[in-house]
Amino acid sequence: MVRVRYSFSSRRTGHTENIRKQKEEFPEVVKELIESSDIILVILDARFIKETRDKELEEQIKKRGKKIIFVLNKSDLIEKGKLDKNELSELYPYVFMSSKTRKGSKDLRNRIKIESKKIEKTVNSIGKTTVGVIGYPNTGKSSVINTLIGKHSAGTASEAGYTKGIQKLKLGPDIFLIDSPGIIPQREYSTVDGEKMSKHAKVGGRSYSQVKEPAFVIGMIMKDYKGLLEKHYNIEANGNSEILIEELGKRRGFLNKGGEIDEDKTARFILREWQEGKIKI
Repeated sequence: MVRVRYSFSSRRTGHTENIRKQKEEFPEVVKELIESSDIILVILDARFIKETRDKELEEQIKKRGKKIIFVLNKSDLIEKGKLDKNELSELYPYVFMSSKTRKGSKDLRNRIKIESKKIEKTVNSIGKTTVGVIGYPNTGKSSVINTLIGKHSAGTASEAGYTKGIQKLKLGPDIFLIDSPGIIPQREYSTVDGEKMSKHAKVGGRSYSQVKEPAFVIGMIMKDYKGLLEKHYNIEANGNSEILIEELGKRRGFLNKGGEIDEDKTARFILREWQEGKIKI
């Protein structure tokens, strides 16, 4: 197993520093990954297909003549029948997968083999197929890789930004996988835009522990998925995030020293369960 490391920040460094370093270094890493790969696996969160796509990056991949396979990960957290068929039609070929239940891994291996037979290998691959893995933070890139190769080789964590750099891993005699850090489109980088940061948190691109205003994110989730959180926690809130947080805080005993509800702790608790997939859409 060959691993190539870059000076990427880990989950232990400050999130603002993460964003700054990623903004500077990701373009080169992405370019290198695309150029050295025959096939690109674009990992999407099946719950948030639109939010975790980067169409500009997809166009760059296609312009370089590289094949894309879309992997709709975390499919165990959705009802497939509710997905937009028009949206799915844009993603061919795609494979539904759940790295948690391991469903879809065989389909993905077969699809990689099918696409591999259609392409001419890169000069550097010496007759072997190199498969690059790209995706938004926390879409489960490393988990997909571990499921494919059947062992724990790519580092994983539930927090966004865990993968530190490019990792080259052997899938089989003639196939290599290249993992990479999560990629937030450059146009979306921000440490001050509340809406952008909240979107990142909603889809798991920013960890629940790193969000400045978790209550705002809870409000966005309740707006986008009406009644979902109320049903999950069995709390009647009429779409009001403040009521939900207040009532859940009381139930959980999340109190400040003065006996008041700890809204920040309660909101982070909800966001953590959301990001860990405990709240099914």
